[in-house]
Amino acid sequence: MSLNKNSIFAWASFILTLLGIALILLGVLKYPDYAIGFSIVGVGFIAIGWAFNALKGRI
Repeated sequence: MSLNKNSIFAWASFILTLLGIALILLGVLKYPDYAIGFSIVGVGFIAIGWAFNALKGRI
């Protein structure tokens, strides 16, 4: 399995999206007092993953 630039961006965007979803769920289910902060950070992770996915094939 060779990791070229496109596959690295694909894996990075996948991992960042998973981390964002995990943070949102963690905030909603386990720490409801801090759900707003967890959700904002989770959405930020998802946005960065989306940007990495958009960079695939352009760099």
